[in-house]
Amino acid sequence: MTAPILVTGGCGFIGSAYIRRALRSARRPVVNVDKLGYAANPEALEDARTDPLYAFHKADIGERGAMRDILARHKPAAIVNFAAETHVDRSIDGPLAFVETNVGATARLLVETLDYWRGLDAAAQAAFRFHHVSTDEVFGALGPDDPPFTEATPYAPNSPYAASKAASDHLVRAWHATYGLPTLVTNCSNNYGPWQFPEKLIPLMIAKAAAGEALPVYGDGRQVRDWLHVDDHAHGLALALERGRPGEVYAFGGDAEVANIDVVRAICARVDAKLGPRAEGPRTDLIAHVADRPGHDRRYASDAAKAQRALGWRPAHAFATGLDATVDWYLAAGDWLARIKAERYALGRLGAG
Repeated sequence: MTAPILVTGGCGFIGSAYIRRALRSARRPVVNVDKLGYAANPEALEDARTDPLYAFHKADIGERGAMRDILARHKPAAIVNFAAETHVDRSIDGPLAFVETNVGATARLLVETLDYWRGLDAAAQAAFRFHHVSTDEVFGALGPDDPPFTEATPYAPNSPYAASKAASDHLVRAWHATYGLPTLVTNCSNNYGPWQFPEKLIPLMIAKAAAGEALPVYGDGRQVRDWLHVDDHAHGLALALERGRPGEVYAFGGDAEVANIDVVRAICARVDAKLGPRAEGPRTDLIAHVADRPGHDRRYASDAAKAQRALGWRPAHAFATGLDATVDWYLAAGDWLARIKAERYALGRLGAG
């Protein structure tokens, strides 16, 4: 059997989309390692549980002994690292958890990966990849007229989350430069689509709009994000692993810059159309501007020209149609959202990204 891909954080939003694609399109064996933190969604991989090509281990990437055993048992041909704490608001409230997972645990995973890689034969070493999945937030904020981020943009993170991801990117680069580990780093813009944990902007606003609750928007809501459908991102990641060159960095963006307030208004219009308007008026009346969060970056956007040129990747989803399908998905996922709200999370925090 073909050696598997080991995916860390595979029960998360983007990781689960990547695994679904690998099993569906490539029929590639996948080993999923996830500690099942608060934002994990095992239900997103329900169909994978009976697939003979899929294996799951509940483990933390920072547990060196556990990762050593998993690597020795499954002998993966690649590691794709999604495991991270990702929510900016939570990083402001509790930064040390982000430093521990995104920096410390990633470093320990790199140590075990290097030992594993050094034990492979020459052909397997040459074919092996450690693919680290990161964010465009490591580059800081853009002004309204600045060109989008590229792979050469200097790092200037402004939140504890972004700083911790920047540090992990630098560690991966150092393991390549110092030890020769064949690494890839990819930086993506804001993802959206099915199975995103409902603390992020789009699912949070859909859930609240459907329930007729207030829609809290930071500041004036004119913060701009470049929206990338998660399935397009998963496709790009698969191409990076297949075609990317060790030591390289690739940026993925959706070419869909939209202000947060306009995203919320678009969601309101779609929920009104699908559920019918409220007797009290359109759901845009529920928008409530609240105090902006500290260090809130004004604009992100990523130039994906290198990925398009080197990997042959382009996003397939226009934001308008992708958002329409995403609203449909969350409106149909009421039971799942109710369980999340009851068991793990009060849908009250913001998610401006």
